[in-house]
Amino acid sequence: MLTEHEIEIRVRYQESDPMGFLHHTCYFIYFEMGRTELLRAAGGNYRQMEAEGQRVVVVDAECRYHRPARYDDWLRLRTAIVRTTPAKIEHRYELFRGEEKLATGRVVLAVVNAAGKVQPVPEWMQLQEK
Repeated sequence: MLTEHEIEIRVRYQESDPMGFLHHTCYFIYFEMGRTELLRAAGGNYRQMEAEGQRVVVVDAECRYHRPARYDDWLRLRTAIVRTTPAKIEHRYELFRGEEKLATGRVVLAVVNAAGKVQPVPEWMQLQEK
């Protein structure tokens, strides 16, 4: 399984606060974009998972802001799966402008069924032993 992926993102005007900085809440939106594209690049698809009765929910999220991003900046987001357990998937994020690291983040997900009951992480989504 693919465990790391990068995407590029342009900071849009509506994502900026009145000072022109990327609003702090948008970092988590970017993290979700990174997770979605990592899954897609690995051959997975959230829509298919939902059709099969599985949902992925955030159970823990954090972001450390190192430097501000600004409106119209061209950013690069690196998303990596760093750990899986039978019940959870942990992602790490690094957001860059050029080579300058702007933020680091971490999100832990759990897989649940349509009723919200925790389900095992599908085998195809688990990190393989090296």
